[in-house]
Amino acid sequence: MNGTIVSTQSYRYEYLVIGSGIAGLSFALEAAKSGRVAVITKKEDKESNTNYAQGGIASVMSPDDSFEDHITDTLECGAGLCHPDVVEMVVESGPEMIRRLIELGVHFSKSKEEESAYDLGMEGGHSHRRILHAKDLTGAEIEQALVSQVREHQNIDVFEDHLAVNLITDRTVSAKPIVPERVWGAYVLSKEENRIETFLAKITFLATGGAGKVYLYTSNPDIASGDGVAMAYRVGAKVANLEFVQFHPTCLFHPEAKSFLISEAVRGEGGVLRLMNGREFMKDYDERGELAPRDIVARSIDMELKKSGDDYVHLDISHRKKSFIIDRFPHIYHSCLVFGIDITTQPIPVVPAAHYICGGVMVDMDGRSSVRGLYAAGEVTCTGLHGANRLASNSLLEAVVYADRASRAAREEMTETPEPPEAPPWDPKGAVDSDEQVVITQNWDEVRRFMWNYVGIVRSDKRLERARRRSVALFGEIQEYYWNFTITSDLIELRNLALVADLIIRSAQWRRESRGLHSTIDYPERDDKRFHRDTVLMRTDWD
Repeated sequence: MNGTIVSTQSYRYEYLVIGSGIAGLSFALEAAKSGRVAVITKKEDKESNTNYAQGGIASVMSPDDSFEDHITDTLECGAGLCHPDVVEMVVESGPEMIRRLIELGVHFSKSKEEESAYDLGMEGGHSHRRILHAKDLTGAEIEQALVSQVREHQNIDVFEDHLAVNLITDRTVSAKPIVPERVWGAYVLSKEENRIETFLAKITFLATGGAGKVYLYTSNPDIASGDGVAMAYRVGAKVANLEFVQFHPTCLFHPEAKSFLISEAVRGEGGVLRLMNGREFMKDYDERGELAPRDIVARSIDMELKKSGDDYVHLDISHRKKSFIIDRFPHIYHSCLVFGIDITTQPIPVVPAAHYICGGVMVDMDGRSSVRGLYAAGEVTCTGLHGANRLASNSLLEAVVYADRASRAAREEMTETPEPPEAPPWDPKGAVDSDEQVVITQNWDEVRRFMWNYVGIVRSDKRLERARRRSVALFGEIQEYYWNFTITSDLIELRNLALVADLIIRSAQWRRESRGLHSTIDYPERDDKRFHRDTVLMRTDWD
C-alpha cells in the first residue's frame, strides 16, 4: 500500500455506526428515523460475526417454556457474575425482538408438526427448546434481511472497505478538552481511496464484534480483531471481564478447513463426543454430558487431548436418520463433504477454538459507555448478561435488544447535543512507507501463538506472566512501528489485537480463582468472597 494521503474529505452525520452485524444494522435502522446515519464496515456490509452464526437466537416462544427458566439457565451458566436485572430485561424483551426481526424479513425454520409454530432447537445449558434458527445458517439469514432494509433506507449511507482508526474526542479537537470528554466520531481509513477520512457525528455507536483473531485457532472471521474494545479503551472508556473468553468446543479439524464451526445444535440434536477409540467421555465430567455448557465441554475436550496426545476428538451424529441430518444441518453437511467427511456416516474430527469474548466495553442498560456520546452493543460490549460464561445463542438476542434500547437513548441525547466541532485533518507525523511487511506478519503470528499457548482454555500464573512480559515488549515494538510508518489496514488491526491481548492477560492475572471461562491450575476453586465482581480496566495515562 502506498503512502496514506492526509484527507480533506470530511463527513457529518447525526449518527456514526462502526460495524455492520446485527447490532450495527439494527441500531442504524432505528436511528435513521431521527437523523442521517453513516455505517462504516471493514469489508462488505454483510461481513460480520453475525453472518457466521449457525446455531440461532434464544427466546421463550413455547408454552412449555418460561421467562423464569430462561433467566435461571442464563444465571447458572454465568457462574455468579451475571447482572440479574440485565438478564431479566433481555430475556423478557426476547419475543418482541423476534417479532421485529420477522417483520424485517427474517425467516426462521418452522415446525413440521405444527404449521404455525417454529422449530425450536436445544443447545447446551438450556432447559427447554428455545433456539429459533434458519436451518444452520441463522446468522446469514438475519444479516441478509437487515442488509436489505439498510440498503433501501434513504437516511443511511454505507461505507464499505472503511476501517476506523481512532475515535475523535474533545482531546482531539481542543488543547483544553472538556472533562468528562465526549466522542465526536472517528478517523477512518478508506482502503479504496487510500486515505484517512474524518467522520463527525453527535452519536457514535460501536458494533465491531469480538476479538477472536487474537488467538491462533478461532471460529471467527478475519475481521474480528478487537477494534472497538481497543478504540474505546484508548479514549478512556471502561472495559470489563475480558478474561472470559469462550472457546467453542467443536470446530472442524482439517488441514484445509479454516476454523469451520460445527454448531452447538449438533450436540443439541443428539451428537455424541468420542475419543479416537470410540469411547464416550462427557459423562465423566458432567452429568449433562454433551448438553453441558460450552466452558465445561471445551475444558473436557482439552483435558482429554492433553492426556491422549491426540490432535482431535470425534463428534458423531451419524446415528440419526440421514434425511434429518441433511435437512437440519445442510450447510454443515455440504461443507464437510467438501473436505471428504460425510457426517451421515462418519464422525466429525473437532477441536476447541476461540469463539466469543464475554467481556468488552462496559455499557449500561441503554448501551451507554462511560464516555459521553459513545454507545455500543453486541460482542464488543460487557452488558452483564453473560457473566463469566455465555449461554448458547443468547448473544444475537443481546445484540438486538441493546441495539433497540441504545437507539432510543441515543435519539434522546442526539436532540440535546450541539453540532460536532471541527476536527483537525489526520496528521501522519512524518510517517513513511514501510518495505518490511514481514514485521507485521511476524508480530501478528507471535501475538496469536503466545495467547493460544499461555492464555488459552486452562491457565496458570507462570503462563500468564510469560504472556504479559512478551505482550509488553511486543506492544512497544508495534507502537513504534505505528508512529514511524504509513498506516495500513493490517497495521491498524495488529495494533488493536496487541492491545486487546494485553487487556485479556491483565484481566486474567487479576482474577485469582477459577470461574466460568477463566480456569487456572493455581486457583482451581471459585472464590466468591474476593472475586464476586466484574474485572474493570480503564486507561489512566494520557502521554
